[in-house]
Amino acid sequence: MSCPTASPRPYVLLSCATSIDGYIDDASDQRLLLSNEDDLDRVDAVRAGCDAILVGAATVRRDDPRLLVRSASRRTERLARGRPASPTKVTLTARGDLDPTARFFTAGDSTRLVYCASGALDKTRERVGALATVVDGGEPVDLGWILADLAARGVRRLMVEGGGTVHAQFLTAGLADELHLVVAPFFVGDRRAPRFVGEGTFPWHPGRRARLAEARPIGDVVLLRYALSDRCPDD
Repeated sequence: MSCPTASPRPYVLLSCATSIDGYIDDASDQRLLLSNEDDLDRVDAVRAGCDAILVGAATVRRDDPRLLVRSASRRTERLARGRPASPTKVTLTARGDLDPTARFFTAGDSTRLVYCASGALDKTRERVGALATVVDGGEPVDLGWILADLAARGVRRLMVEGGGTVHAQFLTAGLADELHLVVAPFFVGDRRAPRFVGEGTFPWHPGRRARLAEARPIGDVVLLRYALSDRCPDD
């Protein structure tokens, strides 16, 4: 694991949808739909404006996301600007437990990057090395180093789509610039279900409140956009 060429870290935008009581899913085997179609289109537009999308390995296993720009017109616009149709896909893994048939690896033609803990490097390369670039991310995986490596690869804007553990890691490390939090109009009410983030020491607390940059109803959900650094614009 060598040190990447020094460059400013990417702008980091966290995106998450929760229930009113802060859950990102329920405890069933089916994925809980929290957003509506209008909000999903908004998320697609945000994706189209980013260079890379990052999720944790647990999200790859549980949700099997495609992580592609859905809109044909947005893909065409990206191609016209000399960019790939969809952003680079990025995941993090501590153990290398990734399924090579997951849509992260099989859907679309995006570049795929897997940052793994040093101890899982051989296992990860054996499982998915033919489908993605596997990078030694340190032991444990070092988010600051990963952001520097992404910047060296040309990533200027990074969208982080979860799950809760990954969001908490970026937030507690103070490595997030902006948070898009969508609140769905119902409760989950099941302690077995995963929450947005768990316990941790966060830079924002009663003595240092995050700045609310925008609050916008989108159908029956509401988008809360929080500025988490001075890099976040007001609009």
